[in-house]
Amino acid sequence: MPLHWKLVIDCADPHRQADFWAAALGYDVEDNSALITALLESGYVDTSLVTEHHGHRAWRDAAAVRHPDDPVDPASGTGLGRRLLFNRVPEPKPDTKNRLHIDLHTEADDRPTTVDRLTNLGATVVRHVDEPAGSWSVLKDPEGNEFCVH
Repeated sequence: MPLHWKLVIDCADPHRQADFWAAALGYDVEDNSALITALLESGYVDTSLVTEHHGHRAWRDAAAVRHPDDPVDPASGTGLGRRLLFNRVPEPKPDTKNRLHIDLHTEADDRPTTVDRLTNLGATVVRHVDEPAGSWSVLKDPEGNEFCVH
């Protein structure tokens, strides 16, 4: 039986990261406002755990994006398929290389256009690689996490 999974990324600003990656991937930022409202009204959570983002109540320290074609739990707004979850952590990102990264795949002749679109969203180009094994571009997201565009 396959396992359900999500990729969790530690970060300083989960909402900025969610906005970037939703735009980069064509994903949707999850809207958990109905669940948050219900939990606030029932007293299960305190307002200190909540913020407002894009006009909706959101978790202060977490945000997620989901594939637009995957199912969603209507009660919580949580995606039930392909997801990236961004969690706020207090410590800054170390200056070491990522141990895990996201690869984005596009047609080879579309790569320059994709790289331009991602830099307009806040990514920075680290380097372009062209070697016998293939070619790709290495970029960093707004918080300095490396990812590749193939």
